[in-house]
Amino acid sequence: MPDTEIKRLMKSLGESINETLSDSPKINESIQNIRDAGYEVFLIIEAKIGFNRKSKGEDETVSSVAKSDEPVRLRITRDDAKFLKSLKIAIDEL
Repeated sequence: MPDTEIKRLMKSLGESINETLSDSPKINESIQNIRDAGYEVFLIIEAKIGFNRKSKGEDETVSSVAKSDEPVRLRITRDDAKFLKSLKIAIDEL
């Protein structure tokens, strides 16, 4: 996919996220409550979006793993564990 195409897709995603937030009744109500209390509101949301090109055999591998009845073991990095801990999610070390 050419760079211009991925840039167009990323721009479309950003616009979709912005539109969804703007159209959210809960967000708009909360912002209005703050304004009614006499404050100005500045809402800044940062999104980090990453992507990788999939290889042709990748879908087959994922679907065969998903259909397996055997438990899946996850490898969690220190950063993963730190992030989960910040969300107050405990992980058991086996």
